[in-house]
Amino acid sequence: MTEYGRGQGSEPWHPEDPLYGDGGWGRQAQAGPQSPYGGQPQHYPQAPQHGDWSQEQQPGYDGQQHQYHDGAGRPEYDQRFAHQTQQQFHQGGWDATGTHGHVPYAADPGDPYGQQPVAYGAEQPDFYPTEDAYPPPEPPGRRQPEPEPEAASEEEHAFFAGGGGADDEEEHELQSRRERRGKKPVKSRKRRTGCACMVVVLVFGGGLGGVGYFGYKFYQNRFGTAPDYAGDGTSESVTVEIPKGAGGWEIGRRLKEAGVVKSAEAFVHAQTTTPGGDGIQAGAYLLKKEMSAASAVRLMMDPRSQNNVIVTPGERNSGVYAAIDKKLEVSAGTTKKVAEKSYKSLGLPAWAQNNSDLKDPLEGFLFPGTYPAAKGMKPDAVLKQMVTQAKLKYAAYGLTEKAKALGLKNAFELVTVASLVQAEGKTHDDFRKMAEVVYNRLKPTNTETNRLLQFDSTYNYLKGTSNIHISEKEINSNPSPYNTYRHPGLPPGPIGNPGEDALKATLNPTHDGWIYFVATDGTNNTEFAKTYSEFLELKDKFNANAGN
Repeated sequence: MTEYGRGQGSEPWHPEDPLYGDGGWGRQAQAGPQSPYGGQPQHYPQAPQHGDWSQEQQPGYDGQQHQYHDGAGRPEYDQRFAHQTQQQFHQGGWDATGTHGHVPYAADPGDPYGQQPVAYGAEQPDFYPTEDAYPPPEPPGRRQPEPEPEAASEEEHAFFAGGGGADDEEEHELQSRRERRGKKPVKSRKRRTGCACMVVVLVFGGGLGGVGYFGYKFYQNRFGTAPDYAGDGTSESVTVEIPKGAGGWEIGRRLKEAGVVKSAEAFVHAQTTTPGGDGIQAGAYLLKKEMSAASAVRLMMDPRSQNNVIVTPGERNSGVYAAIDKKLEVSAGTTKKVAEKSYKSLGLPAWAQNNSDLKDPLEGFLFPGTYPAAKGMKPDAVLKQMVTQAKLKYAAYGLTEKAKALGLKNAFELVTVASLVQAEGKTHDDFRKMAEVVYNRLKPTNTETNRLLQFDSTYNYLKGTSNIHISEKEINSNPSPYNTYRHPGLPPGPIGNPGEDALKATLNPTHDGWIYFVATDGTNNTEFAKTYSEFLELKDKFNANAGN
């Protein structure tokens, strides 16, 4: 007899078979000796064990596909089928002595199922549910070589093995059955469980380590003591420059980079806990290396530690040059020579002028303020800070546009007026009145002074002095363009560095008609007049105070 769907050739399982690719009888073997008919063994002694019912139409077969089992059993159909087969058997069509009583094909010597003839009423032995069964035939495309036996694994710990005892015996038995049926061996459950446990241990171990590290860093940042030196530092000194607007963290960072403090955090803590520590100003500080943060804060609060050059409002460039030389510890006159030689490279505004009448092209462009200046720095670096600040301030006030609105030629003349206001005035009210005096005297319609300013400050600038009493003979004999007693209009350029207050007053003068002024007490009190007769009264008052 032949297997279901098997042809006469050497290759089993014809591709057109609807069950091609199925695992075949091997599945029945795994399920045990159960029959597909309702889950119980079914034997029909009277049923013919002959012929191919799957492809050819037999007597009594109506040519339709009948489902012998629907999952619940069909008793009425089974009885009709049994009655029909008995009737055919008694009619002699399928008797054991007839022409159909022999096996139509020769028995296959290699087929254990075809070596013993079996009568049509006898029950056939079923080898597949036993452990000695051969594996079911498989299509050529699914055949696999016989698996090689795996090497014995090392002894595994019971924790990673995933169990033992009866479970291990059951696993071993199932594995033996798979190997006998040609199935691909399945890896041990112990090995899978052990690897999974190892992965879990590594993941949790790494996670706990990471959480511990970042937790420690968070605690140190929030609650731990910041790294800090102890004491007042070493004998090595260093200059640290603090820019304007720098806060505690920026100052601490610069000190750490210079080697003064050990950490910016320590400096911030010391600054916030020291009374007045938040009052540290911009500038250059002479400090010691490896100081405690508290010592650094206290020293920076001491004016003696500051290495700065302070430009005061109205101060002339000559005084600034001398202060820079002193702070940088260079010979006198060094900064002045650098200014004369390198003024073009210091960043002056495009509208700045330089003509043969100017005493100093940088006059008026060293803006008042505090600037770092310590030993080791270059004079041009210090000057460039001052010029840059002046350029920024002048641009912020829009001097070019304001100059035209005030009847001046350019921004350079506006800075010159501001320097005169700064030199002659004393208070903010004085500055505004003084600015109006300048503008009124510059007018072509001025018949009081015929456009002469007649300021002592311009002559003092020329001479490099600050005298109040100047003889008329001396003034009238000096032909310098800075002598505003002889030359109408403005001097060639600024006579000092105006501060921001004088600059604002110059841009917003009064409009009361002031054209004269006199410092009646010689220095502090300045009074203004609109006519020449009022001016003479103020002059007599001045002489009376000077005689006392």
